[in-house]
Amino acid sequence: MVFTMDGNGRFVRVYEVARRTIVMDTPFIFTMHEGLPRQGPGSNACTRKAFSMLADLPARPEILDIGCGSGMQTVELARTCRDCRITAVDVHQPYLDDLARSAASAGAGDRIATVRASMDDLPFGDASFDVLWAEGSIFVVGFREGLAVWRRLLRPGGYLCLTEAAWFTENPSPEAAAFWNECYPAITTVPGNRAIAEDAGYEVVATFPLPASAWWDDYYTPILKRLADLRSKVAGNPEAEVLIAFEEREIAVFREHADEYGYEFFVLRKKE
Repeated sequence: MVFTMDGNGRFVRVYEVARRTIVMDTPFIFTMHEGLPRQGPGSNACTRKAFSMLADLPARPEILDIGCGSGMQTVELARTCRDCRITAVDVHQPYLDDLARSAASAGAGDRIATVRASMDDLPFGDASFDVLWAEGSIFVVGFREGLAVWRRLLRPGGYLCLTEAAWFTENPSPEAAAFWNECYPAITTVPGNRAIAEDAGYEVVATFPLPASAWWDDYYTPILKRLADLRSKVAGNPEAEVLIAFEEREIAVFREHADEYGYEFFVLRKKE
């Protein structure tokens, strides 16, 4: 699901339906995604792969997980790096509550702290972290903007690891292009994103695409079941019905055009 943030720190999504604009406010968006394994594409294997590319970390690295959602990747980071301390940030408290329970179950509750905050106004001092982690969240503030405003949080030589939507072709099909031009017109190619990162003061250590399984296993398949359950409950609520229809369209476009676009994992390092 793609949505944006308004001036009051609320997540909203604007849809053009029958020549009118419907603004979908936060509550139902979160209801759709509560209790799911993930709130966006990803997998534990991809999290581990990206972390394995980080070199010269301190003995006890400080990690900030930005837009953590319910925190599948947060807990996996804690499993992968036994000596790290992680601060996980999200605006939705139920996600943070789910993460706290998962962390406790994994025996990592003492190394994961949750903070309710907006990712475009993070309440941390400069050079506070060795690693910033952002799986499926930077689009909320924008790729270029996130790279710029988050950079101050990194210590010299620190890493920013994130996933971002990207074209895998220079000539996408009309259907895929129309969908992304509507919901995230800033999408560009992997080389285009690499250039943006370098211009923002990062070295591109590595990139790799998420496999299709990272979209289906813990994200699209569970949310399709959720949508089926929600449809009857929101009958007569035009905004909720539009949001469900848009989610179903998103999944249908991916099913047909997954070879044209996807999420790319970017492992970036702050230049001195």
